[in-house]
Amino acid sequence: MTDIIATLAPQLEHLEKEPYYHPIGDEVALFEAAYARRLPVLLKGPTGCGKTRFVEYMAWRLKRPLATVACHDDLTTADLIGRYLIVGDETVWVDGPLTAAVRAGAICYLDEIVEARKDTTVVIHPLADSRRLLAVDKRGELLSAPDDFMLVISYNPGYQSVLKEIKPSTRQRFVALDFDYPEPAVEAAIVAREGGVDADTARRLVKLAELTRNLKGAGLDEGASTRLLVHAGQLIGAGVAPATACTAAVARALSDDPDMTGSLDDLVHAVF
Repeated sequence: MTDIIATLAPQLEHLEKEPYYHPIGDEVALFEAAYARRLPVLLKGPTGCGKTRFVEYMAWRLKRPLATVACHDDLTTADLIGRYLIVGDETVWVDGPLTAAVRAGAICYLDEIVEARKDTTVVIHPLADSRRLLAVDKRGELLSAPDDFMLVISYNPGYQSVLKEIKPSTRQRFVALDFDYPEPAVEAAIVAREGGVDADTARRLVKLAELTRNLKGAGLDEGASTRLLVHAGQLIGAGVAPATACTAAVARALSDDPDMTGSLDDLVHAVF
């Protein structure tokens, strides 16, 4: 029975190997200062610009376990806090990832927080201010977060709308760090290392990304992310022709619209 419960419980990630992360500004020092003062952190930036990798790197650097939650429309309070489950002929309590992180003094990362329902995210408010408390109502528990616990959330301002926007009452509890795509030389170095391609190919991939980013608001919600460039690089490293790799990993990943994919294909062939 204990083994079954352990399998159902959320698994905290213990990062023993340093994740590759290339600092862009003073984000590492700011994050460490926030951690030292027990302040929660909000990461703002476009899709695939390195927010999640940054959190993984900081968890490794601070030697803390990490619980990552990919937020979505159907995320409930119970998904974060925990629930009673029937296991065999018993009813057992299983912590959710937020509760598990609080108990373990881990870093809890709620990715794309605006995707979660508003009534769900309210539960983080007491954790994100000076109280640092988590109410586990179904068990009648009030957990006080240890000094090692840290709450981190992220969102993409480019997707903000009337329906998907962080409430001021949530936003103003956090130290906010802005993220964006690195400058071309730095991004090319990242793509070369993570994608496993030579410097010239990496520069071409970054050039392609810059061209697609110029289309933001003119048919594209977002241009090619650093993540997509790494994917293209990995395909090229596996022997796929560069133009074919970019069509699959970049052009088709960005749009389904025939006119837009045609324009993206033209950009691919112009660069490769």
